[in-house]
Amino acid sequence: MKSRGFYEWLMTQRKPEDADEVQEFANAAFFDSEFPKQSQDFNEISKYLEESGGYLMSMQVFDEAWRRFLTSEEGL
Repeated sequence: MKSRGFYEWLMTQRKPEDADEVQEFANAAFFDSEFPKQSQDFNEISKYLEESGGYLMSMQVFDEAWRRFLTSEEGL
C-alpha cells in the first residue's frame, strides 16, 4: 500500500475551531498554493517552511506535525 504524503495527511488535521498548533498549521497550509504538496522529504518541506511559511509560528510546530505524520503512517 502506498503511503500518503505529508500534505495529504496534514489536510486531515484541519479543524476550524479550538485547534491546537498543528491543526492551525494545517488550516494555514491549506491556503498556501506554493506548499510542496507532493513532497515526502522532511528536509525539503522544512526548508520551504523556513523560507516561505510565514504563517508557521515555530518550526517546532512542523516537527510535531511530522512526528504525528510518521506515527500515523506506522499503522498503514
